[in-house]
Amino acid sequence: MRLAMLPGFVLLLPLAEIAGFVIVGRAVGLLATLGLVVLSVVIGMALLRRQGIGILQRMSSEGRNGVIPGRELLRPAMLVIASLLLIVPGFISDIIAIALFIPAVRDLAWNYIRKRFVIVEAARGSSASRSSGFSNQSKPDSKVVDLDEDDYRREPNDKSPWSGKRLGE
Repeated sequence: MRLAMLPGFVLLLPLAEIAGFVIVGRAVGLLATLGLVVLSVVIGMALLRRQGIGILQRMSSEGRNGVIPGRELLRPAMLVIASLLLIVPGFISDIIAIALFIPAVRDLAWNYIRKRFVIVEAARGSSASRSSGFSNQSKPDSKVVDLDEDDYRREPNDKSPWSGKRLGE
């Protein structure tokens, strides 16, 4: 999802959840709707307790150590995300959470996320970039530019219209 779409998503999701409550409430009744919401919260909390936040902490520590979080670590992390979505009241978030329990959907999510992992590690004054393609070469269309101090120097340009000016002038 593009970052520019995030505000629209944040505004439309609660409206969609309210519409879901109205539709389900008309179909099964008020008490059954409230029972489903409470049941999803209880199941989400039980799953979160079972999976534990330790998976997310382990994933974060591996990222800090320069290890690309692998598929075996990301699957339990997706289950933690699914359990958090079950805790959030609403039927659309519950549908997304239930979809994350399907292994094929988790594999699709892994393929989407894997391309976006970039781990930058600093070693002896220089930095090296690694993508999740599990190779040491970065992709030519990558948006990450890795420069050392020797790679970049700024020299004054007398022909520039901004030369001689300071910030705020």
